[in-house]
Amino acid sequence: MILESICSAHLGPVVQPGSYGLEPVLRVHDAEFLRFLENAWTEWQEAGFEGEAMPTNWPARRMSGRCPEFIEGKVGYFAMSAETSITAGTWEAALASKDVALTAASELINDERSAFALCRPPGHHAARDMYGGYCFLNNAAISAQFFLDTGIASVAILDIDFHHGNGTQDIFYERNDVFFCSLHGDPHETFPHFLGYQDEVGRGPGFGFNINFPMPAGTEFVDWKKSFDNGLSRIKVFAPAILVISLGVDTFEGDPISFFKLKTDDYKIIGRMIAELDIPTLFVMEGGYDIGEIGINTANVLIGFQD
Repeated sequence: MILESICSAHLGPVVQPGSYGLEPVLRVHDAEFLRFLENAWTEWQEAGFEGEAMPTNWPARRMSGRCPEFIEGKVGYFAMSAETSITAGTWEAALASKDVALTAASELINDERSAFALCRPPGHHAARDMYGGYCFLNNAAISAQFFLDTGIASVAILDIDFHHGNGTQDIFYERNDVFFCSLHGDPHETFPHFLGYQDEVGRGPGFGFNINFPMPAGTEFVDWKKSFDNGLSRIKVFAPAILVISLGVDTFEGDPISFFKLKTDDYKIIGRMIAELDIPTLFVMEGGYDIGEIGINTANVLIGFQD
């Protein structure tokens, strides 16, 4: 549906992704975690389990932080939440999704001013060594590191998905070469609950390079835009060479699992405001669960940006 709306809007050529291997992924994700994702489905089947692999227990407070050898324990060890299952093709889909992001990132490295990565599954909840929130590999973080590894001095990631980009924050929380800004539903009230609070501002060298704008249920565009203006101002001060947008449209008023009240035309304004920064921009698709409107809302951001 997103692809159909983008093609209807004539936003530019649709490019098939290339293959980038695991090296860019290993720059932000733990090697043991990647081995788990690659082998989890096979191990789950070999253990005799039926159905999709889903966690049943976790290393909760005051429990051991050791990774078990049996797959049932491994699934819980590497999971941050229970809604995200692993099944046949999960690993291959995650690899394809990060290749979409890296192909779009390569367009910017080759002097394009903008590109949109239609990633599925999404990525911003995937931490250095955890999956969850329908995310396995953090496409935005992998792309940001990819930019840095090609010699780009600094990158900003602006996450406008309804849910906090906890995985992206986890990866860059102690670094000052990537500025992370997230606008999202207050974690007191919504997923991921345990990260995304306003007082989380970075640690060590990363102090001051992480900013969160949690907002309450019922937030309309006029109030959401105030936080957005503030975030854009902080990005201007950081002055990155590249801007990565974690683009979720689950801020829409009709989204079934979210509680913001943005309307379809608001997404064009969002795109225009991002364009006014005049920074080469990579859009990476994250969430959006109003299936009837996800295509036009996504396209409207890009239409506003292009206009």
